[in-house]
This record gives sequence, C-alpha cells and structure tokens, in this order.
Amino acid sequence: RIIVGRWVGGGGRPGPPPPGPTRRAPLGLVAGARSGDKGGDANVGVWARSDAAWRWLAHELTTDRFRRLIPESDGLRVTRHVLPNLRALNFVVEGILGAGVAAQHRFDPQAKALGEWLRSRHLDIPETLL
Repeated sequence: RIIVGRWVGGGGRPGPPPPGPTRRAPLGLVAGARSGDKGGDANVGVWARSDAAWRWLAHELTTDRFRRLIPESDGLRVTRHVLPNLRALNFVVEGILGAGVAAQHRFDPQAKALGEWLRSRHLDIPETLL
C-alpha cells in the first residue's frame, strides 16, 4: 500500500483544531465534494466551507482515513494533494475503475457518485463546526 501526500499552492499547513466535544455526523455537514474519473482512476475533491472546518479537515481526512471511509480504495494507490488556498484536498485513487469506464458494469462506472459517498460517511466532527 502506497500513501503519498504533498502540499500544493501557497499558504502553510493549518495548525490542529482546538480540542473539544465531538459528535458523530456525516462529513457532508462540513465539507463539499466533487468526483470524476480519467480512465481507471478516480479523482475526489473535498473542500471546507470555513477556515475552522479547513483546520479540522486538513488534519482529519488523511489518506488512511479516506481508505477507511471508502473501503473500495483498499489496496489501491491513493494520492492526497492539499490545496490550502482553496481550503481543499484532492484524492486520486488509481485503478478503482479497473480498465476504465467502457469496461465497467459497476454501480458508478464514472466515479461521479464517489464524492457524495464520501460526504455520507460518518466521522467524529467537532461540535463547534456543526
């Protein structure tokens, strides 16, 4: 399993969010997402709606966490790109669509729903963000 992460664009990595109570809730309450494909690979962009949500998202949504939330990515190469000026993360999942769209018979052959699938997954989210 290969895990890659790098910062893209200006701005530094935000500090960790302050400690406090959390509540189990869907990621989509604090983040937007959009996904698509190129050949057999999927691309999932996730962005925070506020600076506070960005601080949490940048630390919480690691490549390992992404794999746990999207179990279909297990065993595949997942690359995480961090775009601080956009308060966004971009994940590229290589090979999740196999040979590509034309060769698929799966539910989401173009990975269009992958972002919404990620947003529906539950995490422990700071109550201050909800």
